[in-house]
Amino acid sequence: MLSTTLSRRLEQRGTHYGWVVAATAFLTMLVTAGTIGAPSVLLLPLQKEFGWEASEISAALAMRFFLFGLMAPFAAALMNRFGLRRMALTALSVILTGMTLSLFMREIWQLIALWGFVIGIGTGLTAMVMGATIATRWFTARRGFVVGLLTASSATGQLVFMPVIAALTEAYGWRTAIIFIIMMLAVCMVTMILFMRDRPSDLGLKAYGHVGEDPPVQASISGNSPIDTLISASGTRIFWILFLSFFVCGASTNGLIQTHFVSLCADYDMTAVTATGILAVIGVFDFIGTVGSGWLSDRYDNRWLLFWYYGLRGLALLWLPFTGFEFLGLSIFAIFYGLDWIATVPPTVKLTAQHFGREKANMVFGWVFFGHQIGAAFAAFGGGFIRDNYASYLPALTVAGILCLMAAPLVLSGGAAKIRPATVS
Repeated sequence: MLSTTLSRRLEQRGTHYGWVVAATAFLTMLVTAGTIGAPSVLLLPLQKEFGWEASEISAALAMRFFLFGLMAPFAAALMNRFGLRRMALTALSVILTGMTLSLFMREIWQLIALWGFVIGIGTGLTAMVMGATIATRWFTARRGFVVGLLTASSATGQLVFMPVIAALTEAYGWRTAIIFIIMMLAVCMVTMILFMRDRPSDLGLKAYGHVGEDPPVQASISGNSPIDTLISASGTRIFWILFLSFFVCGASTNGLIQTHFVSLCADYDMTAVTATGILAVIGVFDFIGTVGSGWLSDRYDNRWLLFWYYGLRGLALLWLPFTGFEFLGLSIFAIFYGLDWIATVPPTVKLTAQHFGREKANMVFGWVFFGHQIGAAFAAFGGGFIRDNYASYLPALTVAGILCLMAAPLVLSGGAAKIRPATVS
């Protein structure tokens, strides 16, 4: 078979096959992230065609964020039990089904069912847990860098696809943009079948850069189920620090800016194509910032990295209303905010692995990520509610900025973690 032949050739490269697995995950997370971000661009077209309120559409998007996060720890458990490739293919099939059926929706309950429940569950079956799982299983050396790379694909995909989706929607209608997403999902499924493998041991390999025994677990987590993991992890201070700080991360990125930025710019007479262009700039600098954050997290105290990330993000959000929403001001905002868009993930994953161990890291991070998505749901619905009732998004920006400034000192209170950068043998 073609899959077997390709795998055998790549397996001859030894432990470097982990980079093939990472590249496959990169593409999949990029496209599924584009699926998550697409409704943000389609918010205004749906309002115009169906007459739905911003708060009604935001409710569906909030449900999607909530389920996207809630599924994460269960997705980790399912990946541990049934394998990465099988779960990724299942997730892609669910997402593709939801997107295909959405071509025929006419009522708001259909939007909530498809974009809220179906796509929320489908994307949640992989989420960022897939990247964390691959990084911890396939890499000892360069683990922080890989987390940054895969995280960047997820965050950047949500933004870089937006100009394409906006252009297709403006030229041919929102259904054409959905068809484009469906085609990209199909490409991901083929790539996943050909190249994804569950563990290095499946190929008789070791993790990339693995030397000696795994580092000792600093805090034990008993039980194999997500609920047992949550009960055990929730008894530690570090878990709640990571959970609450990630709540702020989700509220200040996916929930507010990703969901409402296009509508926010429309209040200042900016077209959707121009607004999504700014989001694409944020996405490009996010890629640089998040990969750089992964590199830094292998070398420096992750608590201090998070302190600076949250603090600078809060200042950027508070400054956004003073840009006048003109090209120069928004470009400066896009650069500084983009570098910090989701740079918080590599240090958060590293701290999770250091405190809870390699095998449990993906499930514990799944629950931490749930906090991220609760924050995203809170800001997605709250932003729409504020816009409908106060005719402005500015109060929402202020709240998000203040939350970030509160999260900055919080992350320093978790106790120092020892950083032992791995080296390639």
